Amino acid sequence: MKNKRIAAAAALVLVSAVAAAHPQTGGAHTHGFFDGFAHPFTGLDHLLAMLAVGIWSARQSSARWLPATFLGMLLSGVLTGVAGLVIPGLETGIALTVALMGVLIAVAARLPASMAALMVGAFALLHGNAHGHELPEVASAMGLLTASALLVYGGRVLGHVSPALALKVAGAAIAATGVMLVATV
Repeated sequence: MKNKRIAAAAALVLVSAVAAAHPQTGGAHTHGFFDGFAHPFTGLDHLLAMLAVGIWSARQSSARWLPATFLGMLLSGVLTGVAGLVIPGLETGIALTVALMGVLIAVAARLPASMAALMVGAFALLHGNAHGHELPEVASAMGLLTASALLVYGGRVLGHVSPALALKVAGAAIAATGVMLVATV
């Protein structure tokens, strides 16, 4: 019974973290480096997507550059958000990136390099656009990119050192969380 309570409490904390990742409703927000740095860690959707990109990229043949592609397109997405470009269905798209990345990890999918880069780049554009709307200052963008790099490359390390079965289980959990996020958008 105690384990069920702990699991329920953890689930509530994780679900509430998604809402906290997008603080556009009232209150003062300073948009400094730390705001940008903290942002990917405070939203389950962004946290899982960035870790998943790293994990999945570690399992792709000759795709060491996928994390750099993600980060470059993340910056491009930030710039589109700062410029005011609104992408319809953005939050649903972000949640779907989590689900799809989880599935790719769970089934150990391998894609051709060009397709992998296109997909990862599109995902990063969505995430970056959301961040550009929320954290439009240069300092916050630098914080965001720094934290994102840590998460993506940290995921890549996990992808290299973790047993295949553990990655498949983690991928299934990420995919399930992505589906839950889609349902809550």
